[in-house]
Amino acid sequence: MRVLSSGNSRKNDGLDRPRYSALAAWRNERLAAVDPEASSEVLRLLSERREDPVAERTRALNRLHGLLRDLLPGGVAGTLSAHRAARIVRCLRPKGTSACLRRRLASEILRDIRTLDRKIADLSERIEAEVAASGTTLTDIFGIAPILAAKIIGTVGSVARFPTKAHFASYSGTAPVEASSGEVVRHRLSLAGNRHLNNALHMVAVCQARSDARGGVYYRKKMAEGKSRKEALRCLKRRISDAVFKSLMADPRVPSRSAA
Repeated sequence: MRVLSSGNSRKNDGLDRPRYSALAAWRNERLAAVDPEASSEVLRLLSERREDPVAERTRALNRLHGLLRDLLPGGVAGTLSAHRAARIVRCLRPKGTSACLRRRLASEILRDIRTLDRKIADLSERIEAEVAASGTTLTDIFGIAPILAAKIIGTVGSVARFPTKAHFASYSGTAPVEASSGEVVRHRLSLAGNRHLNNALHMVAVCQARSDARGGVYYRKKMAEGKSRKEALRCLKRRISDAVFKSLMADPRVPSRSAA
């Protein structure tokens, strides 16, 4: 747009934001209409809201690990839950001003973690209720629980904007990019597409490769054909992308419920 309008490609933020963006949108006949009251919008908002306390809980656990490392020789190995951390903190008998302060801070962080656990549990219940009300069949796919289904639906929005499963795969970043050389046919990872959706499909692929009968068989079949683990997992992700697209296309279009 910049080249066609001015004859050069120099970047100018003052023009790029209002003018060229508006012209590009005006001339594009395939832009999807935004519906702020769509049922997928409720799931998107709840899913994004849940990600905040989850990320904060991870940071709090890391800080707690750091404090316990200084209070206990070798620190605490393995996963640290609020219940396990409380049991460890109760058994601490620190000596010295710094050690006592670390124990006090550990107790405060532990209270924060418990508060975050309650927020996450509440949001998870609301998301599960919304997913059940949506009537989606995504949860029938192995590895997709209500939380992940909400993330996928909220990220995709209206699946009708994708003409084919190939378009959907391109949007999700699961369509491989050819990187063949001579007689060697290879495909490499695509870094295009929506990375949030790609991450969700990756989680499903890892789960299926380890546990699901059909997904695991397909994954091992691709490895037997000479593909690397990463290549086989990318093949499985593409199949999952197609299954997700088919499921979303078959889902009923229901009106949004209030997220309040």
